[in-house]
Amino acid sequence: MKPFDFKLHATAQAVTLFSVLMCSHGNAWAQQKAQSMNASAAEAGKYNVLFIVADDLNCDMGCFDDPIVKTPNLDKLRSNAVRFNNNYCQYPFSGPSRASFLTGYLPEHTGVTDLVANFRDNVPAAVTLPELFKKNGYFTARVGKVFHAGVPNDIGKPGKDDPQSWTDTFNPIGIDKTQEDRVINYTPQRHLGSALSFMMTEGSDDEHTDAIGANIVCSMIKEHKDEPFFIAMGFYRPHSPYVAPKKYFDLYPMEQITLPEVPEDDWDNKPLYERFTDPLNWGVPEDKLREVKRAYYASISFMDAQVGKLLDTLEEEGLADKTIIVFCSDHGYNLGQHGMWMKQALFEHTTRTPLIIAVPGITRGKGQTSRVIEMLDVYPTLAEVCGLTGTPRDLDGRSLLPLLKDTEARWEGAAYSQVLRVANPSLTYMKKGERAMGRSIRVDRYRYTEWDEGAKGGELYDYEADPNEFNNLYNNPKYKALQAELRAKLHAKYE
Repeated sequence: MKPFDFKLHATAQAVTLFSVLMCSHGNAWAQQKAQSMNASAAEAGKYNVLFIVADDLNCDMGCFDDPIVKTPNLDKLRSNAVRFNNNYCQYPFSGPSRASFLTGYLPEHTGVTDLVANFRDNVPAAVTLPELFKKNGYFTARVGKVFHAGVPNDIGKPGKDDPQSWTDTFNPIGIDKTQEDRVINYTPQRHLGSALSFMMTEGSDDEHTDAIGANIVCSMIKEHKDEPFFIAMGFYRPHSPYVAPKKYFDLYPMEQITLPEVPEDDWDNKPLYERFTDPLNWGVPEDKLREVKRAYYASISFMDAQVGKLLDTLEEEGLADKTIIVFCSDHGYNLGQHGMWMKQALFEHTTRTPLIIAVPGITRGKGQTSRVIEMLDVYPTLAEVCGLTGTPRDLDGRSLLPLLKDTEARWEGAAYSQVLRVANPSLTYMKKGERAMGRSIRVDRYRYTEWDEGAKGGELYDYEADPNEFNNLYNNPKYKALQAELRAKLHAKYE
C-alpha cells in the first residue's frame, strides 16, 4: 500500500507516534483499501459524510451570534448550508451529550449522566450513527474526540470511544498536551479540564493536537475518496485549557473583550441548584476573566482554521459536491452569564448548541432557520438523507430533512435538556451526598425548568421580553396556564 501522503509540520514526538501507528496497522488498511475499491462502483452516487464536532463550543462566533469572533471558514461553510439557530443539546456535559446524539437516544435511555458511564452497559445493542454507516458499507473513521474523552488527560488516548463504530481511529497529540506545564491557571483549585486556564504558544498550528488531527483527516479523505466514507473529526478546542498560537490571540485586543451584564440581584429569583459556578465567577477578578475569555475566542479561531483545511481538501479532491458536512458542538458554554462559566447548567447559553448542515443539491443558499430542534435529530437526518438501511426504529429524534429543504417549513418543535447536580466541595449550598435532577423544556419563546420536579425550585423565562434570563417567572400567577402547559409536556416526555 502506498503510504499516507501526510504533509505535516509537527513536533518530533507527534511524527514518530504517527509513523509507529501507521506501520502497526498498514496491512489492515491495505485490505480495507482493496475491499473498498471492489465495492466502489456499486457504491457510486452515495453521499460521503464529514462529521465535525467541536468541544465546549457555544454560539459566540461570527458564523452565529458574535461578529467579534472570527470564523471565516465556518462562514464559508454557512453559504452552502442551513444554520440551525435554535438547536439544543440533551445534556450540557460532554459524556452524556455525545452518548445521546451518537446513539440517537435521550440520556434517560442511554443511562449516561456523567463522564464515567458507558452507554453499552445500558443499551448494548445500540447501533450508533457511525456504526450504521459502517453497516451500510461505508469506511468509518474517528480522529480525535468524538465519543467522550477527558481534556486534557485523554488527549492522545481513545477515552470512552466505541470501537465497533469505526473502521479506523487515530488519537493525535500535540504541544497543547505535551507542554501543558506552561498553562496559566487562574483557578488552581480546579483541574485543568474544568479551570479558567489558557496558554498562548509561539509555535505553528501544526504542532497542536487539533491541527495534527485535521491533517490526518485530510490525508484520509484523499486515501478514501473513491469509496463512500463517514469521517468524524473531533476537535478538542475550545475546551479548557484554552490553547492556541499567538497569532490567534492577536486577533482579539483586550479592549474588545467585555463581560456580560449581571445584575447584583440576579440570583435572588433563581434556584441555587441551577448554579454550577460557586462562588460566582469562581472569585476571579474581572481583568483575569477578560484574559480567559480572550483565550477562549482565540481557541475558536484556531479551530476554525483547521476546519478550513478540511473544506479545502474536499474541494481539491472534487468531493465537495458529494459530501455532506455536519458541524456541531457537544453543548453550549457560559462565559460569565449569571456569573457562571463553562457548562452543566440549564440556561440558554449552555444548552443552545451550534449546528450547521450542508447537503449538496439541497441546502445551498437556504440560509438559516429558527425552528426549535435537538441534537437528537442529527442521527435520523443523516440516515434519511443518505438512504441508509437498518436505521433503528426507536430513535428519540426526528429527521430535519423538511427544514433542510425549506427552512420555513411547518415544524412543531420542543427541545428537552437535563443535568444532574451532584454535591461536591465547590458547591457550598449542597449537603454531602445530595443530588438534584434538573429538567428543562425549550419552546419557541419560553423555557421551563424544574429541579427535582419542582421540589427544589423552578424557572420560567420569556426570551422575547427577557433574552438574558434576568426575570424568573416561575409560579407567577400571570403565567399559571403557560407554566401548567409546559410542565405537562415536560413530564410527559420523561415519563
